[in-house]
Amino acid sequence: MDKTLRTAATGLNAQQKYVEIIANNISNVNTTGFKKVRPEFQDLLYETLRPAGAVSQVGVEPLNEVQIGSGTELVQTTKIYSQGDITQTNNPLDLAINGDGFFVIRKPDNTLTYTRDGTFRLDNQGHIVNAQGYKLEPGFTVPQDTTEVQVSRDGYVEVLLQGSTQPQTLGQLELARFINPGGLKALGDNLYAETSASGQAMMENPGNNNTGEILQSHLESSNVDIVEEMVNMISAQRAYELNSKSVQTADNILSTAVNLKR
Repeated sequence: MDKTLRTAATGLNAQQKYVEIIANNISNVNTTGFKKVRPEFQDLLYETLRPAGAVSQVGVEPLNEVQIGSGTELVQTTKIYSQGDITQTNNPLDLAINGDGFFVIRKPDNTLTYTRDGTFRLDNQGHIVNAQGYKLEPGFTVPQDTTEVQVSRDGYVEVLLQGSTQPQTLGQLELARFINPGGLKALGDNLYAETSASGQAMMENPGNNNTGEILQSHLESSNVDIVEEMVNMISAQRAYELNSKSVQTADNILSTAVNLKR
């Protein structure tokens, strides 16, 4: 019965983590650019009680193996980078990517991070920064006498200066693309870091190689489907209850064995 308890415990632990992942998805249903997480489980090692090919008597065909599993475990979590809904905000520094690319953000220690959150603003020096004050790459400095900022679909940033009728081009935004975006490491603050699993960032002009176009005055919503997550939570809760029932059953059997009288 020890094996039953240990096996059921792995199921309880796995379903607990599943519920935690679902809770995180639901809590970020209104987080700009958030990508939902999908857990992946696998079964554990098997104990072989009888190897394949064993026979019980002469002339009987070989039998299949007799194996007993040891439960389950969470092996990885995968970010699902499906496109979220794009909504209009009328804020000229709100940018959305309609495609697979990522904005490039430079942190104060000069490391590069990546995000789908296009909520940008200007700091006191005219730099385009995110909510944490980290600069959008490549860095632009918007003049103080700017009356309008324009960002084209292919990433060109232009400003209209006071008293001028012709826009001035500051430069072109580049987007990062990864061969395996699911391998990016989530850092919090809507930022991701490159890993060996994701591969190196490939810098592209917006619109090239499925990187996606930039939509000014728009933001990408979370891709969490609240109905799907609620169904998953109910399923995880029922699985947890069944695993706890296995623990209870094993405990009852152990109790019966302990209380046996000659």
